[in-house]
Amino acid sequence: MPSNSWRRTLGDARSFVGNSMGGLRGGTNLASWVVAGTLAYFLWIKPSQDLKRQQQERAAIAAASDPYRYVEKRKPIPDPQETGLIYGNKNKPSKPPQ
Repeated sequence: MPSNSWRRTLGDARSFVGNSMGGLRGGTNLASWVVAGTLAYFLWIKPSQDLKRQQQERAAIAAASDPYRYVEKRKPIPDPQETGLIYGNKNKPSKPPQ
């Protein structure tokens, strides 16, 4: 009779899952989950995605509309000199030789 115990346990688990999902079975259960998923998408997920997209568009328009905004074109090269950076003055001595 040990085979009956696991079958019974499996049957109890299936009935518990079925009851927790509303007791619907087969195509009705699938259809109800499809309707619930569709409603959840259009009520919660899609509006939040649209809001994020609108915020990104607004940020892009705001960034493009300010022509005087400072944008770093290139990164300075680290250099072990006194200044620490090389921009265009290459190896100019800080003091003229006397």
